[in-house]
Amino acid sequence: MTTQNLLVELFVEELPPKALKKLGDAFAGVLFEELKLRGLTSDNSVLTSFASPRRLAAHITNVRERGADKEVVEKLMPLAIAIKDGKPTEAFRKRLAKEGRGHLADLWPNAVDGSDSLLVQNDGKTDAVYMRGLAVGGSLQVGLEAALAESIAKLPIPKVMSYQLETDCELPGWSSVNFVRPAHGLVALHGSTVVPVKALGLTAGNSTRGHRFEAKSEVVVLKDADSYASALLNEGAVIASFAERKAEIARQLAAAAAKVGGGARPIEDDALLDEVTALVERPNVLVCQFEQEFLGVPQECLILTMKANQKYFPLLDAAGKLTNKFLVVSNISPTDASAVIGGNERVVRPRLADAKFFFDQDRKKTLESRVEGLGKVVYHNKLGTQGERVERVRAIAKAIAQQLGDTKLVATADTAARLAKTDLLTDMVGEFPELQGIMGGYYARHDGLGEEVANAIEDHYKPRFAGDELPRNTTGLVVALADKLETLVGMFGIGNLPTGDKDPFALRRHALGVIRILVERDLEVSLFGLIGAAFAAFPKGLIGQANTDLLIFMLDRFAGLLREEGFTPQEVDAVMALNPVRLNLVPRQLAAVRAFAALPEAAALAAANKRISNILKKAQEVDAHVSEVLLKETAEKNLYAALKNVVPQANAQFEAGDYTASLKTLAALRAPVDAFFDDVMVNAEELDLRLNRQGLLKSLHDAMNRVADLSRLAT
Repeated sequence: MTTQNLLVELFVEELPPKALKKLGDAFAGVLFEELKLRGLTSDNSVLTSFASPRRLAAHITNVRERGADKEVVEKLMPLAIAIKDGKPTEAFRKRLAKEGRGHLADLWPNAVDGSDSLLVQNDGKTDAVYMRGLAVGGSLQVGLEAALAESIAKLPIPKVMSYQLETDCELPGWSSVNFVRPAHGLVALHGSTVVPVKALGLTAGNSTRGHRFEAKSEVVVLKDADSYASALLNEGAVIASFAERKAEIARQLAAAAAKVGGGARPIEDDALLDEVTALVERPNVLVCQFEQEFLGVPQECLILTMKANQKYFPLLDAAGKLTNKFLVVSNISPTDASAVIGGNERVVRPRLADAKFFFDQDRKKTLESRVEGLGKVVYHNKLGTQGERVERVRAIAKAIAQQLGDTKLVATADTAARLAKTDLLTDMVGEFPELQGIMGGYYARHDGLGEEVANAIEDHYKPRFAGDELPRNTTGLVVALADKLETLVGMFGIGNLPTGDKDPFALRRHALGVIRILVERDLEVSLFGLIGAAFAAFPKGLIGQANTDLLIFMLDRFAGLLREEGFTPQEVDAVMALNPVRLNLVPRQLAAVRAFAALPEAAALAAANKRISNILKKAQEVDAHVSEVLLKETAEKNLYAALKNVVPQANAQFEAGDYTASLKTLAALRAPVDAFFDDVMVNAEELDLRLNRQGLLKSLHDAMNRVADLSRLAT
């Protein structure tokens, strides 16, 4: 069967820019899969998706005019009901008639007619009669219309619109359509042939529209499916491919920055680049500037207002400092761009002036003077005000600082914790919530609080996301831990737990933040102790006790993080089975387990550990005590002697933190352990012998599983 390439385009009003890439990928992807399910694509068919502000499209190579025929086997009914005394029953005849195959009953038991036949197969419980037939492949028009309907229905639309279309039937009227934006055109070309499918009240044709202002003609006629991208570019002044348009913007941004000189470079922000790509059809990057005086405002404020409000790309110098120049991605390319440049410069000026005003006004009040105001800001209806929350964070920070440092650290951590939330009451953070913490750092420096406290205030939200940097100093680490633990304990204490993909209080992120700080900064503190200190900071009766639940939650998050970092599930399970309280030691334990697993003795010792664990579970309470007088068999005497020789050395290495050496030392026990299980009956009839041998195994088990539960490595 001959194949040709297929092009489908849905032409609409401007789509939501933050969702465009996802909408384009979903539209093309679902359409391709639906055509594939209907047998209309080939094994070597290739999908290309297109998405611009006003269109979603897909190009698929090697699409059939008609779907491939498929053999279909359908269960009809149990054999005992279908056939009585070797003849079809009345119920069976009615079922066949319903399927349009009534004549097959008269041919039983040799019921074969062309591609149709009856056969008996066991369905796993009983013999049943099945009908085998040939399903003729559907036409491209029917299959494409169904696939298009599925593709539209499955679009991840952020918000649906309702709009009216005039009906094209004899009776005048209007029909209601629900879609992300009003749709005005539909293209479906199989080669050069129009496939007259319908969707959203539209009938497919072979024409679309180009750029609103710069297209050579209002209507772009497509001669075939393969000319889509080139026709839109040449006749419609539109780069239809999202990826190509994004690459072109990136190229122009780099070229414009190079022309500015001085090592200038546009700020890197892939989300902003995606959003701007979704706003323009044919990009034209222009260089603009603002007054130097605005550079006295913290660059984070200026960058945020230019990016968030105007979708501009600020230019940084070679040292990473903001310059007074920025790049605009225009959707038009006039011969004289001065009007476009001037317009954008006029638009950004009031935004920057607002930021300067907020900054100047905020510095008229100290952070200390704002502390009292936190008592009037509700944090959570069950957990009180921000002022009450700050007092809890201070108490937790004090407990942590006392473990990690001296009175100076306690004092600086307390100051930072007391002032960390005060920038929530500033005008700048009120306008730009994303700057909380950052502005607190600037205002702390202005108040003369010093870099230690200022950096801690700025950093106490870190890490904000996966891969984010950690606080720069110990004071910042203390306050960041205290802030995250207060949130975790408070929410667990009132039962606000993450469910499925819903985590409105970002508890998973807070948990990973605590874990990263403890591990990456190698802090010698107990996680369970930290959780206990955090619960103690809450007044009695305000929250429930959920210490264990929170500990399990955090260890689960840690295990998931370790698996993402490349450790095997067996390695992670072996270490996490011990419920480690010092998370900073876990990476060394994992490295030791990996080194141990590579030893030739590892598999046998892991299997032996699993066997020992099972024996001890059945024996229940076993004392790790061995009486040499009761050692009868040579194998148990040898094992006991090996333990006395090897374990002290392994324990010394463990206490010194050399976990790899400790496990390698214990590997010498393989031979006596194997001999013990070959030659010794553990559960001897004599009670004293049985208890002594169980005690020997308990001593072995305790010695071997200090670094990890080695039984988890057994296959």
